[in-house]
Amino acid sequence: VLQNLSQTPVLRELLKEAKMPGTTVKIESPELSMEPQLIKLDQPGPLTLAMYQFLTEMQETKKGVVTPKELFAQVCKKAIRFKGYQQQDSHELLRYLLDGMRAEE
Repeated sequence: VLQNLSQTPVLRELLKEAKMPGTTVKIESPELSMEPQLIKLDQPGPLTLAMYQFLTEMQETKKGVVTPKELFAQVCKKAIRFKGYQQQDSHELLRYLLDGMRAEE
């Protein structure tokens, strides 16, 4: 899941913009009838910052092995079911990760 997210350019760019408080993001709809929306972002939360840091490290070619320790710690704070390293479904991780980031908006 994290490798797939790291290869999503739109997500990486949005998180790059979101890490700076007070940034205004322009969201354009593929439908021609809707006008673009401007959204002013607040200070990102700890899960969003951890996700940004992890994706940035994944893109660094000289970094070597990247471990998502901080990101995992932040996910566990939002969804305690992930503590303890039991087997979990990847779609559950994705859901809790994205829901947790959305809740920080």
